[in-house]
Amino acid sequence: MLDDLPALRAFARIVAAGSMSAAARELELPLSVVSKRLAQLEKSVGLRLLQRTTRRQTLTADGAMFHARVLRILEEVEQAESLLAHSRREVEGLLRLSAPAELGRQYIVPIVADFQCRHPGLQVQIELTDSVVDLLETGQDMAIRFGSVTDPNQVVRRLAPNFRVLCGAPSYLQQHGTPAHPAELTGHRCIVIGDARRAEWRFEGEEAASVRVAATFFTNDGQAAHALALQGAGLVVKSIWDVGDDLLAGRLQRLLPHYSMPAAPLQAILPHGRNLPLRVRLFLDYLQGRLTAAWRWDEVGDKNNVEVSLEVDQRR
Repeated sequence: MLDDLPALRAFARIVAAGSMSAAARELELPLSVVSKRLAQLEKSVGLRLLQRTTRRQTLTADGAMFHARVLRILEEVEQAESLLAHSRREVEGLLRLSAPAELGRQYIVPIVADFQCRHPGLQVQIELTDSVVDLLETGQDMAIRFGSVTDPNQVVRRLAPNFRVLCGAPSYLQQHGTPAHPAELTGHRCIVIGDARRAEWRFEGEEAASVRVAATFFTNDGQAAHALALQGAGLVVKSIWDVGDDLLAGRLQRLLPHYSMPAAPLQAILPHGRNLPLRVRLFLDYLQGRLTAAWRWDEVGDKNNVEVSLEVDQRR
């Protein structure tokens, strides 16, 4: 019944991985073992938990309710194991997290690597994606994201400030000129992130302005937009975390510095805030400290002209 922990873990991993073969790979078990554990579990509870075909699997109605209960059981077991690990002051187990692709490669991956070196008993799984993930469905410990959270059941921890900048390559500005006011952007080549041919760029500062720009290029990929800007293809609005190094190196130039653009802070999103495993608590503290240390605020000129530079920890 419900005291068969390996079977419960196999069932949860099958659902999260999307297939029995994928679950077997993640659990590092033969497919036959995973299949047998699921069959034993279905026999024990007397219910069909999964509908399986050669192409896909879906939870039955009973299976969906049972799956929610299994996740709670496994969470309680993990908390008990975490308490034991805490008593030994050892950080071990699997830390699963997701982060935006561009931010993840540039900042999160080096920080995770350093953290794992401090705790060699830890395994880390990193998913880099710009899509919003369902932490309960994927079983991940946290997601690192810009933006607001709509699910009231999730817990948010602020990691570091963030702001967006309008920027362009020197080659573009030499050919097309430098805008002095947001209204002038209607006459420029603009790179828009999204699937719409037009976008509304909102500015604050000396005077509020909202400009509807036409996209010369529009793409669903933030890195593609970044690359286009570096090539001098147009102007783009990006997070300072994405373009900070390019601004410092002169590959891009910040435009309209007297105007600010609204942006959400960088945050860690957790599926819950109760009895977090030691590895999650310690990584959160380490991550926040490293990201905060990466910032240096320098006021240049009057109070409306604030230059923010990223001074990345050389240990990463």
